[in-house]
Amino acid sequence: MDDEARPAARLTVLAGPSGAGRESVVELVRARSPSVWTPVTVTTRPRRGGELDGVHRHFVTPEEFDRRLAAGELLEWSRLGTHRRGTEISPLRRRLAAGQPVLLALDLDGALLVRAGWPRARLVLLHPPGRLPGPPVVAAFDLSVSHDRIERVVDELVGFIGSSFLAPARPRPRG
Repeated sequence: MDDEARPAARLTVLAGPSGAGRESVVELVRARSPSVWTPVTVTTRPRRGGELDGVHRHFVTPEEFDRRLAAGELLEWSRLGTHRRGTEISPLRRRLAAGQPVLLALDLDGALLVRAGWPRARLVLLHPPGRLPGPPVVAAFDLSVSHDRIERVVDELVGFIGSSFLAPARPRPRG
């Protein structure tokens, strides 16, 4: 398939408050839709036992993180205690350009940073049942999903990601 015939994929961000179950949902979405790619986070925290650099996270020094941030290489970033974490833009762009959908799990602030830096991203708000954030937060999202049953949440998210492919370019009729 040539580049013009391949549908473009979009970035989908799954966001929610701490404890909303984002990581569990992402694991199940990827198990059901292996073509969905999730970025590897860049972090300044030390590696934990069993973690592999480039697989679980990209472990960098605070100085390297600062360099990437200053060079505009991070789509979003946040501070967690004394450490920082962020999402690199280049690998994300490459995957999307190749037609692969991207799913990024973030907290609410991270999702809003992505919206500011990548306006075409589709934001999904995952929230515990009966604990919907206020209307200004909900209004920033394209879809709101209550995490009542994980199978239903995964079904809805897989459908939403599948609908995120842009229509392929079609020749315009002449005349």
